[in-house]
Amino acid sequence: MNALRLALLACLLASPAGATRLYVTNEKSNDITVIDSDTLAVTQTVKAGRRPRGVGVSPDGKLLYVCASDEDGVQVFDTTSMKLLRTLSSGPDPEQFVMNAAGDLLYIANEDNAQVTVLDVKKNQVVANVPVGVEPEGMTLSPDGSVLVNTSETTNMAHFIDAKTFARIDNVLVDKRPRYALFTPDGSKLWVSSEVGGTVSVIDAKTRQILKKLRFDVPGLTREEVQPVGMRVTADGKTVFVALGPANRVAVVDAETFEIRKYILVGQRVWHMALTPDEKYLFTANGNSNDVTVIDVAALKAIKSIPVGQAPLGVAASPN
Repeated sequence: MNALRLALLACLLASPAGATRLYVTNEKSNDITVIDSDTLAVTQTVKAGRRPRGVGVSPDGKLLYVCASDEDGVQVFDTTSMKLLRTLSSGPDPEQFVMNAAGDLLYIANEDNAQVTVLDVKKNQVVANVPVGVEPEGMTLSPDGSVLVNTSETTNMAHFIDAKTFARIDNVLVDKRPRYALFTPDGSKLWVSSEVGGTVSVIDAKTRQILKKLRFDVPGLTREEVQPVGMRVTADGKTVFVALGPANRVAVVDAETFEIRKYILVGQRVWHMALTPDEKYLFTANGNSNDVTVIDVAALKAIKSIPVGQAPLGVAASPN
């Protein structure tokens, strides 16, 4: 076998075609770190707009969307080349967003003007502006695509919005500074994390009544140090991971019994997280230690820390 063929074989072995890519937004260094899920190594660092925060990948895996909050736009990157393709008109100070299953609509939380912007990404055209509470942040869409939920940090509410008419259906009061929301895979429940309140509210998605409030008592820490922010749920709906901010831990919660199974120590000031599609790993963005912690999901154990840019906040996985 000649040297060229050996080199090509080595490249294939080092970077399998099916490897998932993780994309981490770094707020202060204004860039995106790309991580290979097989090698657990950084493969690329790409310049982004000012203060990149919310991040997500299109359903077909071809496009990466990043909120450039201080530039009032959502940047679109080609995931193969990582070249910036265009910047979408998002409204002022976009923080987080969710995309529909068809990949043609973005629902964007605009923190500065208390509204959710619905954007047609192909036309770069605003479809609707939905008034919500003060400082909107968390965004999620029900599994069937019918209900959109936004959380407003200052109003302390989860706003339920009809995803077709864009009319608000209901407002649910939760604890202080709700940061994130997610539906369970069957769409029956909505989980909302309240950073300053120190709780997670589990809401019945149909009646919109609070079923349970979870509080996290981490040994050796005060309640003020435990601040729930980002969350992820496994595909079977049985486990929810909750990032606890300055507690530097991820809580592992049984989604059926609401029992807290474990606290996993990660980097400093953990924000948001992403599961690989096979749910082998959970990646956490740690804002103060400038790294990503890799958690082995089966073992519920942190196995590696990967240095990234300054103040990582968001992380998304390609849908391989």
